[in-house]
Amino acid sequence: MGVAKFSMGDELGFGWNTMKSNFWFFVGFLILMGLVYWIPGAIASFFERSAPFLSGLFNLVAWVLYMIASMGLVKLALGYCDSKKGEFSYLFSSYRLFFKYFFGSLLYGLIVLGGLILFIIPGIIWAIMFQFFPYFVVDKGLGPIEALKKSAAITAGAKWTLFLFGILACLINLLGALCLMVGLFVTIPLTLVAYAAVYRKLLNQAKVTETA
Repeated sequence: MGVAKFSMGDELGFGWNTMKSNFWFFVGFLILMGLVYWIPGAIASFFERSAPFLSGLFNLVAWVLYMIASMGLVKLALGYCDSKKGEFSYLFSSYRLFFKYFFGSLLYGLIVLGGLILFIIPGIIWAIMFQFFPYFVVDKGLGPIEALKKSAAITAGAKWTLFLFGILACLINLLGALCLMVGLFVTIPLTLVAYAAVYRKLLNQAKVTETA
């Protein structure tokens, strides 16, 4: 595979324009996602002393719903990259992929942790290399190992640019958090869609290379 390329300015610009055009939808989607996690979490806190088992059960429900909603965010961002209209139904639409996403997240976390233990730098490299596994799970329905392999394939030749892009995205979201947290309603959709656009760009380049 040749050197994978994408423009940070183009992808962030696409994220910005998409966020502006769908701002209030994103606000509603993020609030709904927060409620999906907060409500069972609040119930868990209520029963924490009187019924620990029930509290633990609601905490588990909150975590599962959050994982499913996270996949919904990925699907939403990919939909905008494919010129589709955002829908609230995306929030739970990928529930069938839960175990693939869960085990992929577990493997990803262990890989990055192992790399960080090995003098930090390998962990950063592997975090960048395998970061698009959720997109392959949600977009293609791949299993965790195959999704990690595909992520490694499309990021080959683009790790340095992806590293810089990740730092820039973190700074953008930090700025959003500093704006009394309200700014996150702008920065989260912006960076979310931008990352989905990067995934699409790298994936399309990989397909071109394979058929060349």
